[in-house]
Amino acid sequence: MKRRRGLVWLEPGGDPEAFPAAEDALDEPPGLVAAGGDLRPERLVAAYRRGLFPWYSPGQPILWWCPDPREVLFPIEFRRTRSLAKRERNAGFEVVEDQDFASVIDACAAPRARDGGGTWITREMREAYLELHRRGIAHSVEVRLAGELVGGLYGIRIGRVFFGESMFSREPDASKVALSSLVRRSAESGIELIDCQMHSHHLASLGSRPLPRVEFLQRLAELARSG
Repeated sequence: MKRRRGLVWLEPGGDPEAFPAAEDALDEPPGLVAAGGDLRPERLVAAYRRGLFPWYSPGQPILWWCPDPREVLFPIEFRRTRSLAKRERNAGFEVVEDQDFASVIDACAAPRARDGGGTWITREMREAYLELHRRGIAHSVEVRLAGELVGGLYGIRIGRVFFGESMFSREPDASKVALSSLVRRSAESGIELIDCQMHSHHLASLGSRPLPRVEFLQRLAELARSG
């Protein structure tokens, strides 16, 4: 690791465990912990275990973040509204897991008008998460309607934590149905915490809430211990 102008730079191909402490994140830009390195599976898993995640735009170096506060969803606090429950029962959705991970990440990467037509899921990042999926670490939830993929989400499972990365919807409430399915199965799968990374009104309406970074890291140290 090297420090330049206060920011730690990681060496590509170096020790995958060599991250600065998440508590040492910069104040400006807020939550930035390090830059550089690579997206090898070993480094990605090490990052998530430490509360870090990669987020950068095409043309930028890999940037590693740990925002304060951290948006999380405890499955027991999920808000399944009457209208959502009705959609789950009557809309004809079929929900499966890990059947078409590549299509889910491609749909999440598709340009969206609200994001200015760009995407943060680069080709390099896509390949990295596909490899994590092949290793049984990255997972997807897929929502289909009449056989067509209309919604879903993907993320990383380590121990009792699911680190949500992105979600998409091509039909009203399809992404909510995907998250609802993940939550519904959390009791049998052992998931106790869903990391949502950053606040959004969409996720907050479903029960997510901010945790101070120090509390998030304490919970993570316990819940990501196995797996």
